[in-house]
Amino acid sequence: MTPIRTLLLFCLGFLAAACSSADAPQEGQAIPVRTVTVAMTDLDNILELPGRVEPVRVAEVRARVTGIVQQRLYEEGTDVGQGQPLFRIDPAELRASYAQTQASLERARATAANANAVVARYRPLVAENAISGQEFDAAQAAAREANANVAQIQAQLRAASLQLGYTTVRAPIAGRAGRAAVTEGALVSQPEGTLMTRIEQISPIYVSFSQSATEVLQIRRAIAAGNLDLSPDDAVEVRLVFPDGTEYELPGLIEFLDFSVDEATGTVELRAEFPNPDGLLLSGEFVNARIYAGKKTGVIAIPQRAVSVADSGGTVMIVDKDGKAAVRPVELGELVGDKWIVTSGLKPGDRVIVSNLQKLQPGMPVQIANAPTGQKPAAKAD
Repeated sequence: MTPIRTLLLFCLGFLAAACSSADAPQEGQAIPVRTVTVAMTDLDNILELPGRVEPVRVAEVRARVTGIVQQRLYEEGTDVGQGQPLFRIDPAELRASYAQTQASLERARATAANANAVVARYRPLVAENAISGQEFDAAQAAAREANANVAQIQAQLRAASLQLGYTTVRAPIAGRAGRAAVTEGALVSQPEGTLMTRIEQISPIYVSFSQSATEVLQIRRAIAAGNLDLSPDDAVEVRLVFPDGTEYELPGLIEFLDFSVDEATGTVELRAEFPNPDGLLLSGEFVNARIYAGKKTGVIAIPQRAVSVADSGGTVMIVDKDGKAAVRPVELGELVGDKWIVTSGLKPGDRVIVSNLQKLQPGMPVQIANAPTGQKPAAKAD
C-alpha cells in the first residue's frame, strides 16, 4: 500500500468517526423533542367513501315519427336549452298527409253545412204537416252525423299537425347533449322509438355512494348519546377528491339518504348534490367523498406521526414526571384526517412526543424544544 493511499484511508476513517460522534448524542445528554399536550377536544367526524358522479336528469331523445333524418341541428357535446331543435326529419310525407286531412275537413264541413240547412228548412214545414215527421227525423240524423264527421276529422287534423311538428326533434330538458346516434340519411322509426341522442343535466350534479348499515347505526347512536354534534340545520357537508389527489373546490350537501338496506351488500345508499358550473365533474367518474358528519365531542386526538402501530396495538412516547421518555400503550379509535382518536391510555395533561422518535429509547432524558419562554424545561438526567 502506497503512503498516499494509506493517508487517504486514514483521513476518511477519521471523518466518518467524527460524523458518527457528532450525530450520536452523548450519554446522559437530553434529546430535544417537540410535544403536544393531551386535552379534550371536538373533532370533525369525517367519513371517506368512494363515490360515482351521476347526472341529475337524463333524457333519451327518440324519434316520435317515422322518416329520414335530414339534418343534425346541434353540436355534439355542447350544452343545449330546453326546446332547442336537435334534428330535422324529412316532413314531406307528413305535410302531404296533413294537406289531405285538411281537404277532408273542408269536404266534411260542406256536407255538414248542407245537412244543417236541410234541417232548418224542414223545421217550419213539419209544424205545418207539409212533410212527415219521419223525414224531419232523418234530416236531423244526417245533420248530426255530418257534424260528428267534422269533429272527427278536426281531431285527425290536430294529430297530423302534431306529427308534422315532431319532424323537428327538440331537447326535452336543458343539459349537455351527447354524441348523435343517427346521421343524415338514416331512417328513424316511431314504433321502435329510434334513439337519436342523450341529454344529461350536469349542473348541479349528483355523487352517489354507499355506507355500511352498521356505520349508519353507529352514527345514529352517537347522535342520540350526544357524542356527535350535527350542525343546527342538520346539513351534512361533503367534499370530493379526484383520483389524482386534488380536491374539488366546491363543497356539496347530502340531499338523499335511503331508508332501506341493500340485501346484497348490506349498505345504505346516500347521495350528495354539488354545484358544477365549469363542468369539471363528469358523469360516470369515480371520486372519493369526504363526508363531514358532524363533530365528535369530548375526544382525545393526537397526531398520527406520534403513534406506532403494531399487531399488539398502538403505543406512544410520553414525557414522564422525571423528564424522561416513556412508552405508553394506547387504544386507538378512528383515524380522522392526520389524527388518531385515542379511546384509552392517555389523559388530559399528558405530554406526547411527536419528534425525534427514531432516536429515543425508554428512559432517555429529553428536553422539550417547544416549551414557552419562561417555562422550565424537563429536568435532565444526573
